[in-house]
Amino acid sequence: MPILDVKRDKMIHAIRALALAALVAFAPVSQQPEPRPSAASDARTRDVYVSVLDSKDAPITGLAAADFSVKEDGAAREVLRAGPATAPLQLILLVDDSEAMTPALQPMREGLTKFVDKMQGHGEIGIVTVAERATSLVPSTTDANALKRGITRIFARSGAGAYMLDGIDEVSKGFQKRKAERPVIVALSMEGIEFSNLQYDNVLKTLAASGAALHVLSIGSPNRSMTDEWRNLNMVIAEGTKDSGGRRDQVLAISGIPEALLRVANELNNQYVVTYGRPERLVPPEKIQVTVSRPGVTVRARTKVSGK
Repeated sequence: MPILDVKRDKMIHAIRALALAALVAFAPVSQQPEPRPSAASDARTRDVYVSVLDSKDAPITGLAAADFSVKEDGAAREVLRAGPATAPLQLILLVDDSEAMTPALQPMREGLTKFVDKMQGHGEIGIVTVAERATSLVPSTTDANALKRGITRIFARSGAGAYMLDGIDEVSKGFQKRKAERPVIVALSMEGIEFSNLQYDNVLKTLAASGAALHVLSIGSPNRSMTDEWRNLNMVIAEGTKDSGGRRDQVLAISGIPEALLRVANELNNQYVVTYGRPERLVPPEKIQVTVSRPGVTVRARTKVSGK
């Protein structure tokens, strides 16, 4: 028996989607200064955020411009400068609170609370849940106490499936409307039941247009479902994380959720911003490749030029 009636009223869902996008787009803005990337004022330069990790998944610090190489569509670009990324983040935690989350409730709350503590001072955070429909639980804020109060209101919804793909799509649209400078989505997706009806290619286009980096923690043993809903979600997770420079982790044991979230926070807090020069051209580039001169490291950066 299905645990959720999938014959939703499309008109009601569309109205709810617009409401969520508005909440993300017009959420209270942090009072912290938000330096704009150089690309905003100079079409001949571009900034890209880069994570560099060692073999133990720990961030590598102290790199300089000479350590980075950038190519666009295979053509080398001049790296002008590189240093720690200090621009405030605009981050949305996308939480699967469907029935599948029931056994993971406590480690989920613990991990989210530790994540919020670790991210204090690095930008603003909002919380969106995705059971039954994408719902803004805490609008974007720099108030850690407000976020923690929101975390205590997260419960697994009995009989509910997830709309994670809808959540990614709607949050991306909100970032796009808001013209967020350093948007990030951190999604906690249970390996349960997915009910979104969106096509993966459309969601990937929306994600790319928003400029957001997508990080996904898939919790539990991988779901081998062959339904269209899972196929579309898996494609967005696989392609969206890679294209946007995000990380993708499979957290097999629910006890590993707090540690996995702390790894994401540690990576976000230790990124580089690399500025490179680019020639004027009528046709914009499609692909970007960022590498470093050190061997044996993991480099994560956007691989497709942002649509922003």
